[in-house]
Amino acid sequence: MTDFNAVHAFLRDLQDRICAGLESVDGGRFEQDAWTRERADPSKGPSMAGGGRTRVLKEGAVFEQAGVNFSDVSGPSLPGSASAHRPELAGAPWRAAGVSLVIHPRNPHVPTSHANVRFFEARPEGREPIWWFGGGFDLTPFYPVDEDVRHWHQVASDLCAPFGDQRYAEHKAWCDRYFHLKHRDETRGVGGLFYDDLHADGFEACFDYTRAVGAGFLDAYLPIVERRKDAPYGDREREFQLYRRGRYVEFNLVWDRGTLFGLQSGGRTESILMSLPPRVRFEYDFRPAPGSPEARLADYLRPRDWLSELPAGK
Repeated sequence: MTDFNAVHAFLRDLQDRICAGLESVDGGRFEQDAWTRERADPSKGPSMAGGGRTRVLKEGAVFEQAGVNFSDVSGPSLPGSASAHRPELAGAPWRAAGVSLVIHPRNPHVPTSHANVRFFEARPEGREPIWWFGGGFDLTPFYPVDEDVRHWHQVASDLCAPFGDQRYAEHKAWCDRYFHLKHRDETRGVGGLFYDDLHADGFEACFDYTRAVGAGFLDAYLPIVERRKDAPYGDREREFQLYRRGRYVEFNLVWDRGTLFGLQSGGRTESILMSLPPRVRFEYDFRPAPGSPEARLADYLRPRDWLSELPAGK
């Protein structure tokens, strides 16, 4: 038995808590854009109804742009991008709620980060409702620091521990696979956790894990921000940051299923594309100088066992 109202309440509260945490380190304030959408004429294209709260902090002291979305939407026909692992559900009525966030810091030494937790419920004709949870969080540094990467994965490992000995390893590996730019043969960053279609353990257990992932994001991210937000940088670091943001754009527009689902289902475009950085640059065939801090990043853009390769305190 599922409880969509409980999920809805948790997600709204999670958005509030994450925004408050980010404001506490930045000093700026999120602006809220509350929106609703009535179901459109199906003959005019995808039809979605529902609403949400899009919150964006722009030109902050620490965050150049941070966006934290909450949405609760439904539709009469589940798009193929959302039912890729359950093709028999394509076309079924559905409802989905989630919180999704992307943070683009100003200082190149503070990593970009993303997190998402979500709940889907589909109601195929003549069958019981089919539901699942999904989510996770990942870190994209430009000038990685071993202490930060170790901390990020230790928080992820610790929150997974109550849910089984293999939970961290499985969802860490899933994150490495999902956030992989196939056309570049590199990961988007140093990974974290990713999961989808979580249902086998029952609603309450899966909901408990999703709550742990949502709550764990600030524990993982804010200490890194505090350590790096005042690190000195110049034009060189800033230009490299803007260049590497281009990889973020490539992933979100080419590979990300959440972006595809939002656009296919007729979602709110401004909220969907909030994940893109406010400033970015592209450069043909850029190659960092051998031995430079910029060249060092390449060694972090591949799956690694961070907790064993980066001892505590390093």
